[in-house]
Amino acid sequence: MRDDLGTALDLPGPPRRVVSLVPSLTEALAVTVPDRVVGATDWCTHPPDLDVARVRGTKNPDRAAIAALAPDLVIANREENRQLDVQRLRAAGIPVWVTVIESLDEALVSMRRLLTEVLDVSEPAWLRTAAAEWARPVPEPALRVAVPIWRDPWMVVGGRTFAGDVLARLGLHNAFADDEQRYPRVEPDDLGARDLDLVLLPDEPYVFTAEDGPEAFPDVRSVLISGRDLTWYGPSLATARGRLLAATRG
Repeated sequence: MRDDLGTALDLPGPPRRVVSLVPSLTEALAVTVPDRVVGATDWCTHPPDLDVARVRGTKNPDRAAIAALAPDLVIANREENRQLDVQRLRAAGIPVWVTVIESLDEALVSMRRLLTEVLDVSEPAWLRTAAAEWARPVPEPALRVAVPIWRDPWMVVGGRTFAGDVLARLGLHNAFADDEQRYPRVEPDDLGARDLDLVLLPDEPYVFTAEDGPEAFPDVRSVLISGRDLTWYGPSLATARGRLLAATRG
């Protein structure tokens, strides 16, 4: 088998002990094959009752703790995790499946491959529902939006990102879609030149709140949204479209 980067993995059978270093995929695995997940990062917050060994963060995983769990497979992501950690895990004899997800279609295909081909289970109902939901026609008309994901320094969602593709599939025009950087740094005052209709403020990775965020954009309507709905590509995809449309069209 070859992962999303084309790296060949020699797996003797469907993995039974899996460590996930990607919060979105941890949720997908925990919902679909809960008995196989033995480890996850500290950032893997869903499902809320997830009870597995923790192996530190996505950027600084505890490789010794991972090895101690004797996993058949570690799940990683090109954007979420460091290549160095993947290389060192493989050097220790631990198979690592790396996903590449920068769009909704890539998310659906990648998760379907991981679940049905690698783990050898039937396609779950939540994945079928998610595919059907996001296959719906793109709404009109398009609002011009910006989505900050951090402040001090301010950073926004750019092009070639999963969140950017979600915006496009919601009928929203990302004012930074053509930026060379995937997550450009900006100044709030500079957004005035972007002729925005709406600023979306997610609650992760930076936790924007009613008291922390909207005041920076006094001349543009701002809406607080779930960061999980915008950036996670697991079971939440089955219901995220409806919630995001309600929030942005309200």
